[in-house]
Amino acid sequence: METIAYGQVLARFGHALSDPTRARLLLALREAPAHPADLADLLGVSRQTVSNHLACLRGCGLVVAVPQGRRTRYELADQRLGHALGDLLSLVLTVDPACPPGGADVEVGL
Repeated sequence: METIAYGQVLARFGHALSDPTRARLLLALREAPAHPADLADLLGVSRQTVSNHLACLRGCGLVVAVPQGRRTRYELADQRLGHALGDLLSLVLTVDPACPPGGADVEVGL
């Protein structure tokens, strides 16, 4: 394993959150560890989509895969990530609707 500097940590976290599906996966895993099939059902996306995004989140060091017999459960790599996500969710932002992404069409929640 490689330890990375603060700026790189924030860049990886930002990259993970830049995709709505990855952000929703992190929020779901903040609530509880889960298996990919359950995450796919919860988010209403294909298992392949979930698998691809989980691979990205693993590569960013944000989630870990825990083997359970023939299945694999995913969870946040560190409990502090859940706290950080909670802190981010409690922010109130004033945004320019013309500034991407989405403006008024941005949907909050799972």
